[in-house]
Amino acid sequence: MRVYAYTVSGDLATLALGPLAAAIAAGEVSAADALAAYRVRIDAYDPAIGAYRRRCDDRANAEAAAVDAALKRGDSVGPLTGIPMGLKDILVTKDVETSCGSKILEGWIPPYEGTVASRLTAAGAVLMGKHAMDEFAMGSSNENSAYGPVGNPWDLDYVPGGSSGGSAAAVAAGLAAFAVGSDTGGSIRQPASLCGIVGLKPSYGRVTRAGMVAFASSLDQAGPMTRCVRDAALVLGVIAGADPLDATCLSQPVPDFVSACERGAKGLRIGVHRESMDRDGLDQEVRAAFETALAVVRDAGASIVDIDLPHSDKAIATYYVLSMTEAASNLARYDGVRYGPRVERSSLLGMYEATRDAGFGKEVKRRILLGTFLQRKDSYEAYYGRAMKVRALIARDYDAAFQRCDVIASPTSPVAGFKRGSESTIR
Repeated sequence: MRVYAYTVSGDLATLALGPLAAAIAAGEVSAADALAAYRVRIDAYDPAIGAYRRRCDDRANAEAAAVDAALKRGDSVGPLTGIPMGLKDILVTKDVETSCGSKILEGWIPPYEGTVASRLTAAGAVLMGKHAMDEFAMGSSNENSAYGPVGNPWDLDYVPGGSSGGSAAAVAAGLAAFAVGSDTGGSIRQPASLCGIVGLKPSYGRVTRAGMVAFASSLDQAGPMTRCVRDAALVLGVIAGADPLDATCLSQPVPDFVSACERGAKGLRIGVHRESMDRDGLDQEVRAAFETALAVVRDAGASIVDIDLPHSDKAIATYYVLSMTEAASNLARYDGVRYGPRVERSSLLGMYEATRDAGFGKEVKRRILLGTFLQRKDSYEAYYGRAMKVRALIARDYDAAFQRCDVIASPTSPVAGFKRGSESTIR
């Protein structure tokens, strides 16, 4: 006899991942029950929020049924058994449209599954759909999308951040138990901050990029977006690890991130770079919240250490040069020949031009133009080459800082959430 300890319409969609997976594994509820609980919330709230670009109800039903059947047979289960999730629409999913928020990929149905998606499914998670995003992950407000903006669930007049804004909004509103987004220059961390959830960009190479559509290949990383730190640790443990399909993926063993959550802050040395906070126009309310957070970890036994990052004032310019150069190169493949819709013209060059003009939005075109300029023979060394050298200097600064501290703390965003249409969205 099954004992239902939770109500389908409410409590299931508020449980952390560990307790929910345990309840499903123990037979207290079914994977189908958990899926139904989240669908109730999606049906009620997502028409106003717009977090989902596409739902995949048939796939979710099949995956939930497979989990329940496996449990009934007594088969071993994974750490995310029956957990309803969503993925940013930059992660490739077999037989489910992956559009990256762009018209140029509209209708593309991948014939293969990316590694992140397949690892999550193998761990028992149930894919409910793909989350809205800034086109090709270029933006910080989720207003740069061919399919409309996403609202912040705390106030729909405000942006959720970007480019993983749909994922952040879905997790914050209880429309997914967790999500996986991507981060090139803040696209997990900033929307997580603006929506009040946990977002983690792992170290480069910790999570495979195989099956994640490229923006800037030397900077892109996939990472978890959750409602608490322990949930983020659980998801990271599933998606991290070596992948033969990605030569940049690290081969080091994956540690037990969940157990690490028990260590606490006692003895931790937290580095703070005050100069960048003073220089970057930090809002006073954000500064106050940051200082409060430092006080909390100090009271828990951590020590605060001032650090020096001599080249930090050049970091944003360096990021722009590197990311836009790599973006222009990566997006050259979208030409109407192999992916998405094509605009027919009498000449091949005319078809390329018309397809790309119709398929890309203004922000993406702007970055392609800038990146193409940076790749010119007479510009490359002066900009991209110099940016590579400065990146090495910045990395050296961080290596030196970590000799004095264990972690570095900083505000995620210099400003709090802003209203739609009120900020430049170049990021």
